[in-house]
Amino acid sequence: MITIVAKSEIKEGKVEEFIALAEKLINESRKEAGCISYYLNQDINNSNVLTFMEEWESKEAIALHNNSEHYKTIVPMLGKFRVSSPDVTLYERIK
Repeated sequence: MITIVAKSEIKEGKVEEFIALAEKLINESRKEAGCISYYLNQDINNSNVLTFMEEWESKEAIALHNNSEHYKTIVPMLGKFRVSSPDVTLYERIK
């Protein structure tokens, strides 16, 4: 299993718009084969920091996700709400 943690700082006043658009991405991604979980989390100390936490069965499932129509459409749109590029880290579960 692979976990993706994608942390973004959102521009002031744009958090709600980001969340609304992200909801579409989340709903479609959860339907994909290989998706175990897909959530958006908000930093308790800084409400402008939002982090996607995703669990996928395999690298192949992630590749299919990254090439899905909803991903290729929505992810670039989310970029206009970010202060900078997201910090994305992939983890492989070992135990």
